[in-house]
Amino acid sequence: MGRWRAPQPKSSKYITQSGFDKLNAELRHLWKEKRPQVTLAVREAAAQGDRSDNAEYTEGKRLLREIDRRVRFLANRLEDITVVNNIPQNTQIVLFGAWVALIDEDDKDLKVRIVGPDEIDAKNNYISMDSPLAKALFKKSVGDEISLTKPDNSVMYYEILEIKYEKYS
Repeated sequence: MGRWRAPQPKSSKYITQSGFDKLNAELRHLWKEKRPQVTLAVREAAAQGDRSDNAEYTEGKRLLREIDRRVRFLANRLEDITVVNNIPQNTQIVLFGAWVALIDEDDKDLKVRIVGPDEIDAKNNYISMDSPLAKALFKKSVGDEISLTKPDNSVMYYEILEIKYEKYS
């Protein structure tokens, strides 16, 4: 019997055009390049005879299952997702796609972009619109203060310094 996992909460179905393009490119790469390579390697390993002691065969089959699982996920997700490629009419408030410059109570600057859950990227400060920080920022404007309760129940305060939107191509 498998390990039980609680169902994941439903994530938002919005994505930027660049995020959609990245997911689509990953799907194409897995399906057109990676999967055929692994399939060929499995076929060659199977031709060597006894599959029970064949590590290349076993590993190849495991890799194929992972690729197929990711391909199914991406295909379903891309079919069910909404691409947002318009700047909102009111650029004075925080909405999807906004770059938001913040300052915390310790005078530390933070700049984040609010994107869909499929685009989260800590290195580029892309945060999910489903995150607590993004939810606290939605529909706020420059000069507004927000509070955010951290997991240890301490409270962080931020002030919005700037809101910008990128033009979509």
